Amino acid sequence: MRQIQSIAFAAALLCAGACATAQEEHASWTFDTHVPGPCSPNGQPHGGCPAGELVRIHVVTVAYGLVRPWHITFLPGGTDMLVTELPGDLRIVRGGKLDPKPIAGWPADALRARSMNSVVLHPDFARNRVLYLSYVKQRDGGDTTIALARARLDGATLKDVKDVFVADAWGTGATAGRAEVGPDRMLYLTVGDRDAGNTTDNPSYRMLAQDLNSHVGKVLRLRDDGTAPPDNPFVGRKDAKPEIYTYGHRNAQGLAWHPQTGELWATEVGPMGGDELNLLVPGHNYGWPLVTLGKIYTGHLASDQPWSRPGMDNPVMFWVPAISPSSLMIYTGDKFPLWRGHYFIGALSGQQLLRVAFDQPPPQLERRESMLTSLDARVRDVRQGPDGYLYLAVERDGQSGPGSTKLTPNGSILRIEPAHD
Repeated sequence: MRQIQSIAFAAALLCAGACATAQEEHASWTFDTHVPGPCSPNGQPHGGCPAGELVRIHVVTVAYGLVRPWHITFLPGGTDMLVTELPGDLRIVRGGKLDPKPIAGWPADALRARSMNSVVLHPDFARNRVLYLSYVKQRDGGDTTIALARARLDGATLKDVKDVFVADAWGTGATAGRAEVGPDRMLYLTVGDRDAGNTTDNPSYRMLAQDLNSHVGKVLRLRDDGTAPPDNPFVGRKDAKPEIYTYGHRNAQGLAWHPQTGELWATEVGPMGGDELNLLVPGHNYGWPLVTLGKIYTGHLASDQPWSRPGMDNPVMFWVPAISPSSLMIYTGDKFPLWRGHYFIGALSGQQLLRVAFDQPPPQLERRESMLTSLDARVRDVRQGPDGYLYLAVERDGQSGPGSTKLTPNGSILRIEPAHD
């Protein structure tokens, strides 16, 4: 992808919330992409196939001054949105303006929330104003887990905040914590492998991802009251948690349903390489840590048979070296007709938005294009807006993980729209 005005954009992000002017707020930056696009393995130009049809895009700053924005959810009736900040606040963007004050009522003292992950709306939100927040919950001694809280949005305040589900996944390692509402009106929640020993060869904790009597390393499926639906794949088994939908995951960070097939897809962060795009089938095992296309952080293989095993699903696509996929969206809108059915993956490593297309013309049926790399921003979330544009939650580098005291407001919400000039 050809950069046209990236230096100005990087400068605007650097001063987000502190020195942005009204002119910068409405500025746009133009990039060229091509569909089908480059057919080289890394998405760069390749002399062996044509460049494809030009798709020129504008990137516009919608809101700025956020602290590590993590998840975007659009409110009914327009493009107003709720945005989670990983250190723990819920924000609202109305009419393209970030409300300077966080949504009140969070965190409730009894929850002991350490950070915030996703915000999703109840399927009947327009009527009941109920939403859900996935977050990292702490207990005495410092251990944490993933929990799901339910609340009612009353204006700019959360009321009746209470937990509806607390995962049996106490530990100190990767949390994941992505929540989404599926087309079946169920809540889906990802739980990481919680492997505090991920720099050692000791597999004991990460092996909980293979244990059906634990929520560690799983994708869960819940009703709106936090209980397990009766049609979940392991309901009725004494040796399995009824909330489990799929297992054998390391750190699933993105969930999206295919608009035609209804299939659930997920992105997953591997260790040293081995990041994955998976097609999730109820009850299936995705291998971690027995099967992975990456190495653990000692540089060693994760197991004695790491590439594949009977009864374990391999990824549809994988990345070596790592891209650290943070989010996933499948485009269905009318603003970019050449992108319909394409997968968009936010990536932290390489700081990019990745476009993936299947069933493309020969010679390479699967295409990847690395987009927006010159913006030097970590893409935490990617969403299709009600207006058919793409929206991104991005942050600049230089901030540490959950609980960090570095609360620099260098995050933004960006919109990708067609360039007509």
